[in-house]
Amino acid sequence: QVQLVESGGGSVQAGGSLRLTCEAISYSGRPYCMAWFREAPGKRREGVARIATGSGNTYYADSVKGRFTISQDNAKNTVYLQMNSLKPEDTAMYYCAARTVGCTLRPSEYPYWGQGTQVTVS
Repeated sequence: QVQLVESGGGSVQAGGSLRLTCEAISYSGRPYCMAWFREAPGKRREGVARIATGSGNTYYADSVKGRFTISQDNAKNTVYLQMNSLKPEDTAMYYCAARTVGCTLRPSEYPYWGQGTQVTVS
């Protein structure tokens, strides 16, 4: 069982930056993979970035590559999403997710989800 607690969303002007934080509280060890997804009104949930917590291997959606960075602090069981050069189209509810096997960006494969944090870019 993994509980995920997110923070760091907010409102920012285009070109600005935000950092999202996700702390994983796990009762059976560190999740194998953690990821960020987002869901805009009327759109499907899409993968943004993921990190394999053991190797540190990362993967990004093309829409955020070069602007967003996913990182981790294993000592704190925490994953971050640094978002730079934000655009209005980045506006969405952002969710942290975790899984214990595999590491893709397919939301259907993640059993554990945070409550979401809103990011609004104007």
